[in-house]
Amino acid sequence: MWILLALISAFSLATSDALTKRALKEDNELVVAWLRLVFSLPVLVVVFPFVEIPKIDATFWAAFFSALPLEIAALILYVKALRISPMSLTLPFLSLTPLFLIVTSRLLVGERITLWGAIGIVLIVVGSYTLNLSDIRKGLFEPLRAIFREKGSVYMILVAFIYSFTSALGKIGVEHSSPVFFGTTYFIVVTIALTPFLILNNPDGDLFIRIRRDLRPAVLPGVFYGLMILSHMFAIDISKVSYMVSIKRTSLLMGSLYGFLFFGETNIMQRLLGATLMFAGFLLIVNAG
Repeated sequence: MWILLALISAFSLATSDALTKRALKEDNELVVAWLRLVFSLPVLVVVFPFVEIPKIDATFWAAFFSALPLEIAALILYVKALRISPMSLTLPFLSLTPLFLIVTSRLLVGERITLWGAIGIVLIVVGSYTLNLSDIRKGLFEPLRAIFREKGSVYMILVAFIYSFTSALGKIGVEHSSPVFFGTTYFIVVTIALTPFLILNNPDGDLFIRIRRDLRPAVLPGVFYGLMILSHMFAIDISKVSYMVSIKRTSLLMGSLYGFLFFGETNIMQRLLGATLMFAGFLLIVNAG
């Protein structure tokens, strides 16, 4: 059952990302990001009355509110990356999160990198190189330089780095409550916390005009985002986190395919190969422990 839920979560996330990209314009990133969260809320609110409220402590609240500003920063960068760059050149970099976790764990608590973890790192590096393999004719290191010329790729690398912290904080929050309770309450509060940023980002008083304009295109991205959150939390509740997240990250492959099918992204074979190598590296790192 948890495998099906993890696949639903992956499909819902990739679909939400593709629909979000279609809704994005140059001046509406924050509006669409906020609306995507708003339209995810009905999906979460429907199940909230059936969620058992656990006994929570100070550690829960510390992790919860420490993660909030990081989550908002990641959300804004994520949507920017979707708007300005091809999905097949941005989403694969989400596989860097466990790599960053390995580095921070090594620095902070002295954890050793296993052989499989090291192989996973190599696969992620090779996969990153392969994403821009067509640039090799300009020079051996050009595929790597191309990553940093693509702003969306850089933004998504930053998102993956931030996620290495929010995932750790989220794990603490879940351990001191429950997966479903944490997931539903967390994203409700994220939506509320993002609202002041939305207002401050529209000083000209045209916020309601922008919201009305983007209302309809943001409905489906929000619904699928809500389904992603719910299926993610229910899957984690009945499975090992590493296994569930490994399956959920197939979303980066689905997202790359969406980029080719609906947005006419080019060099799709090399990008799918790169994304697949990065995904394989992700699997090795996540399950190396």
